[in-house]
Amino acid sequence: MSRPTPPAKLRIGIIAAETSGDLLGSGLMAALSARVPGIEFEGIGGPRMLAQGMRSCEPMESLSVMGLVEVLRHLPRLLRLRAALRRRWLGSPPALFIGVDAPDFNLPLERSLRRAGVPTVHYVSPTVWAWREKRVHKIRAAVDLLLSIFPFEQALLARQKVH
Repeated sequence: MSRPTPPAKLRIGIIAAETSGDLLGSGLMAALSARVPGIEFEGIGGPRMLAQGMRSCEPMESLSVMGLVEVLRHLPRLLRLRAALRRRWLGSPPALFIGVDAPDFNLPLERSLRRAGVPTVHYVSPTVWAWREKRVHKIRAAVDLLLSIFPFEQALLARQKVH
């Protein structure tokens, strides 16, 4: 008599690019881990996400660039990294991808993964209400679910048909 095969582990791709994202991402990972035993996380995050058991694809510091000059100096490397992550997750799709903040890095990746059938979540709404309102179209194309942290964002995003 053969034994039933155990269910495949739920594997989540997740990326946070800075300390605040690491804090938010680790809290989300802890909440998901409490509800889904054996869940696995892989991606980019800081020490808090690593402490939650995330398998790191790259140190978070490689994404932590600020200011126009620094971003431009690192742009070719950042684009190569995003392309490598896209290839990785299109070749072996996670059950879900979560981009934590860092919209300039995460939204294009989320859009590619979503087009390939990977459900996508973006945690921390980009501040479309403060600036770059047209970004809402990119958000709508990239994410299946947007998790906002400010209460007023929910109504604003619902009017823009972002859920």
